[in-house]
Amino acid sequence: MTDVEARTRRRWWAWALAAVIVVVGVWPLVEHWLTNPDDQRLVDLDVYRTGGQMVLEGRPVYGFFTPAPQLLPFTYPPVAALFASGLAAMSWVTAQWVWTAGIFAALGVAVGFAFRDVLGRHTPWVFAFLMVACTFLMPIRDQVRFGQVDILLVALCLADCVARRPWWPRGFLIGLATAVKLTPGVFLIYLLVTRQWRTLFLASLVTALLTLLPFAVVPQDAVDFWFGALLDSERLGSNAATTNQSIRGMLIRLYLPDALTTVIWLAAVAVVGWYGFRGARDAHRAGDQLTAVALVGLMAVLLSPVAWIHHLAWVVVVLGAIVGDGRDPVRLRVAAGVWLYYVVPVPWWGVAIRAAEIPVVSPVLGKIVQNGFGLGAIVLVWLLVHRLPARRAEESRMPHLPRQPADTL
Repeated sequence: MTDVEARTRRRWWAWALAAVIVVVGVWPLVEHWLTNPDDQRLVDLDVYRTGGQMVLEGRPVYGFFTPAPQLLPFTYPPVAALFASGLAAMSWVTAQWVWTAGIFAALGVAVGFAFRDVLGRHTPWVFAFLMVACTFLMPIRDQVRFGQVDILLVALCLADCVARRPWWPRGFLIGLATAVKLTPGVFLIYLLVTRQWRTLFLASLVTALLTLLPFAVVPQDAVDFWFGALLDSERLGSNAATTNQSIRGMLIRLYLPDALTTVIWLAAVAVVGWYGFRGARDAHRAGDQLTAVALVGLMAVLLSPVAWIHHLAWVVVVLGAIVGDGRDPVRLRVAAGVWLYYVVPVPWWGVAIRAAEIPVVSPVLGKIVQNGFGLGAIVLVWLLVHRLPARRAEESRMPHLPRQPADTL
């Protein structure tokens, strides 16, 4: 056996053992949620699958609710229901396992890109460690619990932005993600402010084509969504619920007059959006694409009218941006603190504090803690822009790769 063959064999065994470590590490979480009572199991996956079933049966996609006690409607654009018809063709048990495996495959892609500078020196053991660590972040735990799609959207947008030699036309994956769930549309703004014209053109084209496709295939459902369901934010659930950690969700829980809440929200969105997108533009210009993506992902959470805790799956990318190449102990300590913060159920501690009814403490401290993940996201934006400035291109890229210039048509 040659030296090359021996190294290849050792590397194969190392990856196989790393895969076993990941499976063993995440299995308790998977086993817990996939053996949950049927009416509490992967409830969002049930929504997707039922939406696909409505398409196959020719019934109104936006007229159904999943069975009690959930009673959840389909809230995504109609093209998502077309894609979900594949899930509807599977049995419920098969769909659960296929979707859960897909969640971890998408997480693997996100971890691979987000921690690329570290993994280039330490794979595969560090990859296994990072996979397990990221799985127990609360936004990722909720992906498994509810059968959510967010980590897939993270993987698509991240790969489209930071892949060094993509085998797909850059912009295609952002367009796909935006068509399936509107919040990744913040990346169109990012492409605009960074003047990546070719990528912006393709992403916009893919989004438009996939948005128009349902008008030809399921025209009534397309009309129902764009001129009805989209305008009803209450279809998403109680906007004042603790799980809504967007800026608007935090403001709604102050119970101010609706008009005042709207004015403050719009002003806050303008300020946070300007600061975040400017930071992303500066990171892009410095060649630090990962930090740029992390900032834009946080914009998708904060600026959206409704952003549930599982939407914060972008924290995986944020952690990768903070860690960098893993050689700075300060960055590593900060990343460990951020990881721990998003592992523990901070917002629910706020609910418990408010329920304690301690004068002054409960209403004030409880409200702050209840908004903990959303406020934490704002702090992370400031941290990435101001306290952890973008690494220079020569520090964050392989030596032989030039800085990515703006696209030209």
